[in-house]
Amino acid sequence: MAEIYSFTVTTIDGEQQQLSTYQGSVKLIVNVASKCGFTDQYDGLEALYKKYQDQGLVIFGFPCNQFGNQEPGTEAEIKSFCRLNYGVTFPMFAKIEVNGKGTHPLYSYLKRKHPGVKKSGDISWNFTKFLIDRDGTVKQRFAPSVTPEEMEEDIKALL
Repeated sequence: MAEIYSFTVTTIDGEQQQLSTYQGSVKLIVNVASKCGFTDQYDGLEALYKKYQDQGLVIFGFPCNQFGNQEPGTEAEIKSFCRLNYGVTFPMFAKIEVNGKGTHPLYSYLKRKHPGVKKSGDISWNFTKFLIDRDGTVKQRFAPSVTPEEMEEDIKALL
């Protein structure tokens, strides 16, 4: 079993969720924020999810307040914002840290597997995306400026 499936995360509703639940799916993991210049990417992420979820795509939204205080709300406020403004139906999780001492173990793993352009592997901003294949291998890391639409062909190749 791939290492990614050993992690447990907390859903936006406060429940523990093992990533092994998503074994066999193509996963797109994104650190998100509600008050960011990239927040409109929620539309594209939701469109991808609706289009490909039946083929095995799962998108994971992990709110993070480490970049410009752009996700200051509670989990309930974040969930409401995402549903009301963007119709988000893909899985959302509790707020986490993606850099520094408090980095969530999942993000430590993702950054180690695909460090990106920074030698430290640190996440540069909200809406950094990691694409993981059905076997749990981290295949690609996308910069915040890369839109969901620009990733579609890469996602389709793994489905």
